[in-house]
Amino acid sequence: MEIVPYGGWDRCARLTSGDVELIVTLEVGPRVIRCGLVGGPNEFCEHPEDMGHKGGGPYRSYGGHRLWVAPEIDAITLQPDNDPVDHITEGKTAVFTSKADRWHVQKEIRITPLGGGSFELEHRLYNHGAHPLELTTWALTQLAPGGEAVFPMPAFKAHTEEVLPDRPLALWGYSDLSDPRWTWSQAIGRLRQDPARGPQKIGMFCPQGWAAYANHGNLWVKAFDAVPGGDYADYGCNFETFTNQKMLELESLGEVTIVDADDHTGHRERWQLIRETSVAVESAAALAQLTGIADKLKAKT
Repeated sequence: MEIVPYGGWDRCARLTSGDVELIVTLEVGPRVIRCGLVGGPNEFCEHPEDMGHKGGGPYRSYGGHRLWVAPEIDAITLQPDNDPVDHITEGKTAVFTSKADRWHVQKEIRITPLGGGSFELEHRLYNHGAHPLELTTWALTQLAPGGEAVFPMPAFKAHTEEVLPDRPLALWGYSDLSDPRWTWSQAIGRLRQDPARGPQKIGMFCPQGWAAYANHGNLWVKAFDAVPGGDYADYGCNFETFTNQKMLELESLGEVTIVDADDHTGHRERWQLIRETSVAVESAAALAQLTGIADKLKAKT
C-alpha cells in the first residue's frame, strides 16, 4: 500500500493486484474511489462536484464503492462519510475504518489483493453502542457510465418440477420492467446504463452470487455470498442493481443480524477486472462464460 494524491485529495491509498489498481480515500470514506487497469480509465463512477471535498455535514455521493446499512432509511443509511479514515495493514490486508456515526455504528472495509487483477473485500459494521442493533451490511459499487450489467437468473425449472415460487423479485415504485434498458432471458438479466434515462432498479435473491459489468472493452466481476433461506432485507434480496443518468450500481447485501454491543457483522465480496474481455452475446454462452470466471474467483486463496 502506498499513499498517493488522487481526485483533489492529498492522501489516498493505492493497492495493486497484477495490472489492476484500487484507490481508497483516506480523507473521507472509506471509499474505493477508483478501480482500473494501471494507466487505464476508472471503471468506477466519480462525481466531479464532490471530488476532493472533505468535512462538513451534508452527505456527498463521491462515487466509487461504499458500505451502507440496509434497509434504506435516510436517517440511518445516509450518514455522511466526510471525515478522515484510520488505516493500518495486517499482513497482506489493508484495513480502512471510519469513526462511529451518531447511531454508534462504525464502518470498516478490509482489502486483500489476491493476484491476477483480483481482490477480496470484507465489509464490517461495528456496534459501539450500549444495546444490540439490527444491522445489514450493504456493499454498493457505482460503475462508470456507458456499460452493461449482467447477472444470472436462478435455474429455470419446468412447471412439472416445481409448483411453488422459489425466487423473490423486489420492485421499487419507479421499477419498470418494460424499460428498454432491460434484457431478460431464462439464463441472465442485462441492464444497460443510459445517460439519457433516469432511475431504475430491481432486487432479487441471486443464488449464484455474482454480477458483472462490461465497459471500456473490459469486464469487472463481483462475487458475493448467497445463503439459501437466509434472512435478507428488501424482501429477501442479496443482490440489487440500480441505474440513473450518471452511473450504474451493482450491490450485494449480507444477512440481517442482531449485533450485540462491541460486536460486529460483515460479509465479503471478491472483485476481478479483466482487460479486453467482452460478454458473449447469446445468453446461455454468457452464463457459462461468467459462471466460470466467478467460480475461479471464489476459489482463489
